[in-house]
Amino acid sequence: MSVFADLVQHLADLLHPLFGATAAAAAIVLFTAFVRLLVHPLSRAAARGQKARTRLQPKIAELRKKHKDSPDKLQKAVMELHAEEKVSPLSGCLPGLLQMPAFFLLYHLFSNTTIGGRTNALLSHELFAAPLGGRWADALGDGGVFGGAGLVYVCLFVFVIVVATFNYRRTKRMMAANPVVPVTDGQPVPGTAAVSRLMPYMSFFTLFTVAVVPLAAALYVVTSSTWAAVERAVLYR
Repeated sequence: MSVFADLVQHLADLLHPLFGATAAAAAIVLFTAFVRLLVHPLSRAAARGQKARTRLQPKIAELRKKHKDSPDKLQKAVMELHAEEKVSPLSGCLPGLLQMPAFFLLYHLFSNTTIGGRTNALLSHELFAAPLGGRWADALGDGGVFGGAGLVYVCLFVFVIVVATFNYRRTKRMMAANPVVPVTDGQPVPGTAAVSRLMPYMSFFTLFTVAVVPLAAALYVVTSSTWAAVERAVLYR
């Protein structure tokens, strides 16, 4: 943890001539971009996998008809088809999973008053009037919604809503163009319809994350989700 803290501090020092008091916040945004660049090859692979799974839907539909009375055979046949076409059903999860350690590092780094037995100097950094170690509840208690810190969160929330709305519209278009309804024994899997209705709204849950985690971790989430929205728009066009 102390090594990571030193890394963020050194990066903030390098950016200080350009960003002044907000250098640590800029360092977090730059760190997030670096993490996203590292996992970009996996994102490209996930996009190729998604397109391949879409192409396989007619073949999977045929398998469902062929093995409609044998769920075990259907599952085996689908797995064999994925293996034959070199398509991994889990490839889309990897980019998100590999980013979780970076998020939790930032979360813990800006949640602890001491790091390696020393005072956590990063907690003194701010994004304008909002401390990077603070939360929305702290901002509400210190000036309210339209106080200095509160306005920083208002801007973040508005930004998240814009990105989430973009994701919502794109997801709705993709689902309308490529409807996929998992079937078991000839019947839709229970709960599939509810999940499909909920999926376009998933990006809006970022609002909750931004509201409850330290501002530094919130910056990571906002930067990462924005990158992901642009990346998916390009890769899935």
